[in-house]
Amino acid sequence: MQQHWLLVRGTGERPLPERVDPEGLRAHSSTRRPNVQRGDLALCYASVWQTIFAVVEVTGDPENDPDRDRWRWRFPIRCLLAVSGLEEAPPVEAADVFPRSLGRHSYVRLTPEQFEAGRDAIAASTEPLRRKR
Repeated sequence: MQQHWLLVRGTGERPLPERVDPEGLRAHSSTRRPNVQRGDLALCYASVWQTIFAVVEVTGDPENDPDRDRWRWRFPIRCLLAVSGLEEAPPVEAADVFPRSLGRHSYVRLTPEQFEAGRDAIAASTEPLRRKR
């Protein structure tokens, strides 16, 4: 059964840049073994910006890299939809998620309704960009 997730990207010490590179959204890392599976869908969350900026699909199962000290677990993702810049991205509250609830997590399970609300907010934020092209 397909699950929905919020993937936390960036940290207070290393925030994401304002410009979003959809091609750069190829993998996500976690300190613990994630419950995500191939075929799951996720929203990407920019932690310092407190915005959701992309919809991605999990394209492979999590793999452990024992040579890494931190972020040992990694799984591949493919970008389906993204805003061009974090300033245009909707706030995470658009997905009925509040920043305080995220704490030190690298991923959080979403309900289908939260995912759909977030996906719709991201899509609405990209529409003016599509019309300009």
